[in-house]
Amino acid sequence: MFDVGFSEIVVIAVVALVVIGPEKLPKTARTLGVLFGRLQRYVGEVKADISRELELEELRKLQNEMQSTAQELKQSVETAAKSVESGIRDVERDLNAAGQDAAPAVADTAAPVALPGSTDAPFALTADATPAAAGAEAPRQPALPGFDKI
Repeated sequence: MFDVGFSEIVVIAVVALVVIGPEKLPKTARTLGVLFGRLQRYVGEVKADISRELELEELRKLQNEMQSTAQELKQSVETAAKSVESGIRDVERDLNAAGQDAAPAVADTAAPVALPGSTDAPFALTADATPAAAGAEAPRQPALPGFDKI
């Protein structure tokens, strides 16, 4: 900050000795040392405060960036979840439509089978090999587990 050499310090000391006098010079030097120390501490505190404020500003910027990134991630996950949900609904609708279309075809292809020792109406075997009364409509395909909640 100041460029003070040894020769300049000697000149200042001689002038101070002449002006202040030898009796008061040690006390004055001690007081100047204390004041200089306070000045240095004050300058150090100001530097530390400025440094903390700069770090806080950087942390605020980082926090805002992280919040915006988290918001974007949340939106992308919600979009992906909605697209998966709509895809699952489409598949469920296609499966239900295919099940409804296949049910009459299975009932039509079942051949009447007479049970031994029975004179009642003939029975037919359905696609899952369970006996059903001839002419009865095949049971409807149950919905897939978990899809009834969608």
